[in-house]
Amino acid sequence: MSRIGKQPIIIPGKVEIQIEGNQVTIKGPLGELKLDIHPQIEATVKEVSTEDGSTHQELQVTPKVETKESPALWGLTRALLANMVKGVVDGFEKKLEIEGVGFRAAMEGEKLVLNLGLSHPVYVEAPQGIKFSVEKNVITVTGIDRQLVGQMASKIRDCKKPEPYKGKGIHYVGEVIRRKAGKKAAGSE
Repeated sequence: MSRIGKQPIIIPGKVEIQIEGNQVTIKGPLGELKLDIHPQIEATVKEVSTEDGSTHQELQVTPKVETKESPALWGLTRALLANMVKGVVDGFEKKLEIEGVGFRAAMEGEKLVLNLGLSHPVYVEAPQGIKFSVEKNVITVTGIDRQLVGQMASKIRDCKKPEPYKGKGIHYVGEVIRRKAGKKAAGSE
């Protein structure tokens, strides 16, 4: 049994879900997402009435066949569908911070331009469904697809990873960078 997979996903009133075979389509105020679920897993929408008399819809995920990998697929599918529902209602965002003298980011149309101490500026183009915004030294990546938002944030961070001596580079807001003692501090001991 999957502890995560058993939990139903409560569907907000402004979200529409269509299930056709193994494809689940979720439409919401921010956009539309599709997911092809594994053939061993089944998704169903049920009307549930609460104690106070009101009703709401729930998305329930269940395994069709009990196999060795079905509990893992069950929990994975439930988590992906829950993220899709949250994405089309609220969206996701990741914030990255730039540290270093002369390091800066700017928007040029839809492209993100990074000046990172290299001989040339680095251009990062946003894929469909992703938006970048820059405020001082903080880059915000927003979108409805959690996986794509995380992937783009990681791609931007890879342009100049934070180094352990001075902490210069691009890092997530709140990320702790392990610092190392330099030559001077290590030699004086």
